[in-house]
Amino acid sequence: MYAGKSVSVVLPAYNEEQYIRAAVDDFAATGVVDEIIVVDNNSRDRTAEEARLTVARVVEERAQGYGHALRRGLREATGDVIIMAEPDGTFIGRDVLKLLAYSDDFDMVCGTRTTRELVWEQANMGWFLRIGNWVVAKMLQLLHDGPSLSDCGCTLRLTHRKALDRFQAELTVGGSHFLPEMVILALRKKLAIIEVPVNYRGRVGESKITGSLKGTLRTGFRMIVLILRYRLS
Repeated sequence: MYAGKSVSVVLPAYNEEQYIRAAVDDFAATGVVDEIIVVDNNSRDRTAEEARLTVARVVEERAQGYGHALRRGLREATGDVIIMAEPDGTFIGRDVLKLLAYSDDFDMVCGTRTTRELVWEQANMGWFLRIGNWVVAKMLQLLHDGPSLSDCGCTLRLTHRKALDRFQAELTVGGSHFLPEMVILALRKKLAIIEVPVNYRGRVGESKITGSLKGTLRTGFRMIVLILRYRLS
């Protein structure tokens, strides 16, 4: 609980056997998280089995894709406040306290991985990815009259259940470009959004989205098309 509100954490998982238990334990150790949901998205390893050895509730999402997994987790979460994160070691559990600190004043609190002092040496955040994230975030900000945005692809974010209920039915993206859609729909509902700097560490295993140049370019292109499509609609 935090300030009288229950807190859920959603972890989308695809072949995260190596770190899933440590991730769940890390978020649970904050002392403010009431529920952790691991969404097993057709993992081919022991992700689900490892997760079931923790306090987490494991659900399966058969529709393959990052967005599908997150949308399923958002539907399953029962907390007044819902936090999305990654179970691969990139994020630190205690950073949820940063998000929660702003939750009284904002409907959505997004992490940003652009503060150099918080980007760990092993993190997958080279100059190309960092600049690309910033450019796409600024495009979203300018075309959709958003607040100051600097990171379009940071999973670590918080939303209130009441705020989510206002746009959840309109979510459509099942792929890796899901995160900008959340922000765009929230802005369309006139919800208050802010970014806060969070730690970003090296992940355990290989990224399924930005682990290669091809994957990075594909995701970036889809984000840009999504932003333009919503602007023109």
